[in-house]
Amino acid sequence: MRVLAVDPGERKIGLAISDPVGVVARPLATFDHESRGADAARIVAVAAEHGVELILVGQALEASGEVGPAARHAEYLATSIRELTALPVLLHDESLSTQTAREAMLVSGRRRQDRHTLIHAASAAAILQSYLDAHSSE
Repeated sequence: MRVLAVDPGERKIGLAISDPVGVVARPLATFDHESRGADAARIVAVAAEHGVELILVGQALEASGEVGPAARHAEYLATSIRELTALPVLLHDESLSTQTAREAMLVSGRRRQDRHTLIHAASAAAILQSYLDAHSSE
């Protein structure tokens, strides 16, 4: 099952996609945040273009596990996406995804400018890989 993951930031939105069987995640794209409706429409268009069967939205929970402003932002985006598609849209904890992505890019030898440009899509890939790994037995 092909899955699209979204890392919803305040200024940038990162996207990642799985392979067709839903085992490996890879960064796909980053785009500038416009408005919730415009962002949702763009995400749904990318999902349709790639034959996605599930959209996963990263949700940054507070350290205590509670829902804070960033997590509510993800919930609102997920709701807007659901209004535009019949695909299932799930929220997934994105704790430490940016740190994981940053470390992976450092290990791979990416230049500082490349890391800055790619961090949002790489974070989406970290969120997606976390989800895929947790659901690999299904």
